Amino acid sequence: MSADPFRPFETNLDQEAALALLREATAGADDGELFLERRKSEVISFDDGRIKTASFDASEGFGLRAVRDETAGYAHSTTIDEHAMKRAVSTARLAVGDGGGTMADAPAGTNRKLYSDDDPMLQATFPAKIDLLREIDEFARALDPRVVQVSATVAASHQEVLILRPEGTLVTDTRPMSRLNVSVIVEENGKRESGGMGGGGRAGLIGLIGRDHWEPVVHEALRIALVNLDAEPAPAGVMDVVLGPGWPGILLHEAIGHGLEGDFNRKGSSAFAGLMGQQIAAKGVTVLDDGTIPDRRGSITVDDEGTPSAKNTLIEDGVLVGYMQDRQNARLMGVAPTGNGRRESFAHAPMPRMTNTYMLAGNTAPEALVADLKDGIYAVGFGGGQVDITNGKFVFSCTEAYRVKDGVVGAPVKGATLIGDGATALKQIRGIGNDLALDPGIGNCGKAGQWVPVGVGQPSLMIGGLTVGGAAA
Repeated sequence: MSADPFRPFETNLDQEAALALLREATAGADDGELFLERRKSEVISFDDGRIKTASFDASEGFGLRAVRDETAGYAHSTTIDEHAMKRAVSTARLAVGDGGGTMADAPAGTNRKLYSDDDPMLQATFPAKIDLLREIDEFARALDPRVVQVSATVAASHQEVLILRPEGTLVTDTRPMSRLNVSVIVEENGKRESGGMGGGGRAGLIGLIGRDHWEPVVHEALRIALVNLDAEPAPAGVMDVVLGPGWPGILLHEAIGHGLEGDFNRKGSSAFAGLMGQQIAAKGVTVLDDGTIPDRRGSITVDDEGTPSAKNTLIEDGVLVGYMQDRQNARLMGVAPTGNGRRESFAHAPMPRMTNTYMLAGNTAPEALVADLKDGIYAVGFGGGQVDITNGKFVFSCTEAYRVKDGVVGAPVKGATLIGDGATALKQIRGIGNDLALDPGIGNCGKAGQWVPVGVGQPSLMIGGLTVGGAAA
């Protein structure tokens, strides 16, 4: 179920003329490409019994890049034609100067396809989506009289890209995305708390809008809200923490993942710069970035430079063995690109970015990790966080956490924040569960003002000596 395909070289621009202009822009450069994109997206939100948002966006354009050494010239336009390209050439060539570069080899080709070309927005009518959100609202309110507000959102997008390189290679990819989110607010004795759940991926809406999918989502959102309704103020101090599987991997993504992106390490601004081949984590810790998992939110058949995505090992048994690379940083560091050159849209230049970043499972039952926790926190849900890439220091807020004493899970706590730094936290991992899980498909990652969809995951982990911010003990 796809609309008319994006064929700019048939409707807007002669391909041979575009190639000639691209070659003019990159003459004497080390690398470059013409990136063409068409994207459509739709978001419908139902809040407090009525439609809150109903938006549809469509955009198309191109980005032209020429790279010489560490400098990149980039120009973009929402008009796809020869005149706009000629203007872009003059801008891109500013980075090339007198030339002297050697054009990098083209990316390896691939026939792999990790997701469907179908447009998820065409898989249900607008009235059907409204009826779905209204049904979710009514179902949630009927579950518990303490439910006072329900918000439900269905979102979908369809992105088509073409990447033309100076040697004449043309790479194409069509990327669907869909997501369903539900949040509820409950109230009891004047106290209000919220809970949310959702997910999706690079697949159609069909799997998300079926009752067998959304009913458990609503139940989970309500469960989290009710847990928080009974929560006590979190303790404060340095203590051991057990993280649950799946979405808590966002801490790994932020505190460690960004520090393993090639540009930060080439420039020496990462806490992990210069540590290749060294033990940077506890034994047993293996971390991957894998863009090849079918239908996952962070997966890409090819990256935004045309390089096929890959399953890249970053940390193996605690030893740093790899960084995530785009083409420019890989060339400057003398290594191969890893399929991590990503951009938000045609209006942005690519840079090294994560795809699906996760830690492999260990051999310990998660119940045993909790049983070994003498005095600490069991954190199973996370909200927002902040990280300083240069030193790896992080602050994360917990959306669902419990007090644990002598291995017994006690009352839920609210207001807990986890404070530490990625390099230290990696070395203080004392136990790795056998329950690896990926997140449900809710991640977005920001870097240098650009946002891209990502995935995270991990097994249950025990980390020693994290600072927990909360109420006074």
